[in-house]
Amino acid sequence: MEQTQFGPEGWTPGRLGTLSGKTYVITGANAGAGFQAARILLGKGARVVMLNRSAEKSAAAVQELKQEFGTDAEIGFVRMDLAEQASVRAAAREVLRTVPRIDALICNAAIAQVPTRKLTPDGFESQLGTNHYGHFTLCGMLFDRIEETRGRIVVVASLGYKMGLRTIRFDDMNWEKGYSANPAYSQSKLAQMMFAYELQDRVSAAGRAVEIRVCHPGSSRTSLITTSGGWGTRIMFKLMSLSPMVQSAEKGAYPEVMCATQDGLAERALYGPTGRMEWVGPVGRGTLEPHAHDKPVMVRLWERSERDTGFTWSL
Repeated sequence: MEQTQFGPEGWTPGRLGTLSGKTYVITGANAGAGFQAARILLGKGARVVMLNRSAEKSAAAVQELKQEFGTDAEIGFVRMDLAEQASVRAAAREVLRTVPRIDALICNAAIAQVPTRKLTPDGFESQLGTNHYGHFTLCGMLFDRIEETRGRIVVVASLGYKMGLRTIRFDDMNWEKGYSANPAYSQSKLAQMMFAYELQDRVSAAGRAVEIRVCHPGSSRTSLITTSGGWGTRIMFKLMSLSPMVQSAEKGAYPEVMCATQDGLAERALYGPTGRMEWVGPVGRGTLEPHAHDKPVMVRLWERSERDTGFTWSL
């Protein structure tokens, strides 16, 4: 672990200069770490475009941010339901129509610990379909626009990638047999990481000018569990959130803002808290387990993802 990479305090937004003229697109930015990332970036003069499912919650978030930063704050919203490929494609087209530059696309939105097996409208297990397939298509459609500014794609992962199977269950990715909330969530976050590391390889081989970075928020007080988890999980997390092993949503946003703005970060790396169990503490480069970039599995997942989503990357 590189705990001292940014000094004993780790990376903080204090390292940021002005971001005036830059634009950041964030999925799931009306609450939790995504909302706090938007706050940090707006506070440095950037334009932020939120891609969220709820128009009502997004309007409230925009209003709150304009109250804090003034009516001239450049904060916009495009409705997108990551669970629906048609919605993702429509939102991506709207972004391409209205957002002339993207300095970073932050793939922050996620659902977690869905208690009973659900399928997306496209027939995917809900966590895999939302967390991985939704972002897979979105990143592909916005890639050329991101490259125009030599921008970045930031994939917000989870330490949950170390739980469960620690690989992709290709023979039953939708959990028709033996569904369990934790392993299904773990697979979805591992899939996101494998997508990111495989994209790094493909971008490098093609000589394209986009950086891909992977981070996680640690253990943070976000709305993730309360929006999609079962009641037992919610109660447990509520109790946990009172402990020193859980940090604020604002601190949970630091890794994704760092990955969107900081130069000199490594590719095959996972950034996040570097303190106890890497749940909390100073932000820097953490531990990355090798199963997250198992090359044959990454290639197979990429090919399967193109087939399942019907989206073929032009790399």
